[in-house]
Amino acid sequence: MMNNTATKQILNQLIVDTTQLSMIVHQTHWYMRGTDFLTLHPLMDEWRDDLEDQVDELAERLIVLDGAPTATLAEVVAQTKLTTQPGVYTRTMTDRLDELATDYRYLADLYQQGIEITGDAKDDSTQDILIGFKTAIEKLLWMIESELSRAPKRG
Repeated sequence: MMNNTATKQILNQLIVDTTQLSMIVHQTHWYMRGTDFLTLHPLMDEWRDDLEDQVDELAERLIVLDGAPTATLAEVVAQTKLTTQPGVYTRTMTDRLDELATDYRYLADLYQQGIEITGDAKDDSTQDILIGFKTAIEKLLWMIESELSRAPKRG
């Protein structure tokens, strides 16, 4: 296999940021209140499960490429590009969903970078994985934006 340093780097960044986003979704799950609680609370579990599945598949693909996945919380905190806020009950669900939309949009853009890197490297298998995850995130973004009464934003 050709030099795949850039692919390994983007996969690790995706692992880090997807792990961090999972924690942000978990915080939303724990600290939400409001009229949509009964609908959104269990939905956050699904979103976390999807993110955790992505992390696992990204890490396994990285191992197949003879890479080493980021695997500690200290590394995640040091390397993530996503910002976090302390958990508080006073933030509205609109604010929380807006933050999630921003974070998911960032992740979709990062997946796009990975798609381009793996395309240049002619790594069709990794690119296929990234395209699938980006497509799923774009659909989720459409749903979040619709919940916020907004048209989907493009990256």
